[in-house]
Amino acid sequence: MTKTVLVLGATGGVGGETARALLRHGWRARALARRIPAAAEGIEWIAGDALDQAAVIRAAAGADAIVHAVNPPGYRNWDRLVLPMLANSIAAAQAAGARLALPGTVYNYDARSVAVAVPDTPQRPDTRKGAIRAEMERMLADAPGLRALVLRAGDFFGPRAANNWLSQGMVKPGRPVRSLLYPGRRGVGHAWAYLPDVGEAFARLLDIEQQLPGFARHHFAGHWIDGAGFAAALAEAAGHPVRVRGFPWGLLPLVAPFNATMRELIEMRGFWRHPLRLEDPGLEAAIGPEPRTPLIQALRTTLAALGCLEGAAEGGNLDFSVSGA
Repeated sequence: MTKTVLVLGATGGVGGETARALLRHGWRARALARRIPAAAEGIEWIAGDALDQAAVIRAAAGADAIVHAVNPPGYRNWDRLVLPMLANSIAAAQAAGARLALPGTVYNYDARSVAVAVPDTPQRPDTRKGAIRAEMERMLADAPGLRALVLRAGDFFGPRAANNWLSQGMVKPGRPVRSLLYPGRRGVGHAWAYLPDVGEAFARLLDIEQQLPGFARHHFAGHWIDGAGFAAALAEAAGHPVRVRGFPWGLLPLVAPFNATMRELIEMRGFWRHPLRLEDPGLEAAIGPEPRTPLIQALRTTLAALGCLEGAAEGGNLDFSVSGA
């Protein structure tokens, strides 16, 4: 029989890609959103707010799974809204007997002390956002009778991603990419997660959710690459030379009092200065080889969606002159 998923955050990157992947896998997809998009894309859209518990419970009636991928827009009121929204999804999943799936991050860890994290690595976050992320997972673990799934991944990017490092701080959407503001150091590795691949991994896990433990935790390795490698891949994806400059970390405190996004970015500096890699042999054992679009192809698709490509010959050169990282 066709399974049904309710997606909270389907207008965003990870929620939208997971909904599309589940549709490809034969699921029926519903989505709760405050604003219904013009294009349904095969999704049954329901008007409602993730902060309204009754609305979430109604939307989840009869669902086999709930994907909780909703976040406050622009990081505003993150500390006040994130946990109540998750509590509503937990209540809805308990009422429907559904598996609750949560996209996780590397922020649960302290990059200064953890170089490689596996799913059961102790979580000792050193940032405010990381502490909230760890609390979200504790809520899932402590909820009576809840079947939960957490898939942690590195920094998201993709053709439909809105709040992410690549589009908000590293390139300028709407302009052909000629330069890259890179937040990290040239030789320090960084974990990247292409959202269509993350969505496919979620879909494969939810296909077998009855075989998973009550609280299943997995890591999505994605693309592990250092600053020089990422910049070279971006240049090849763009098809022309790209100049790389250091991210202006020193200016962020001047803007932070007036911009919530900048305040959040400052906290994340440690994940660019120290390598933190996600590993999980158990994911491949569960779903087979991890979905992984080649990095240059993924970057080219993302840049095209951002309006950052122009007609050029294949291949590109690189002028790497990072400072201030």
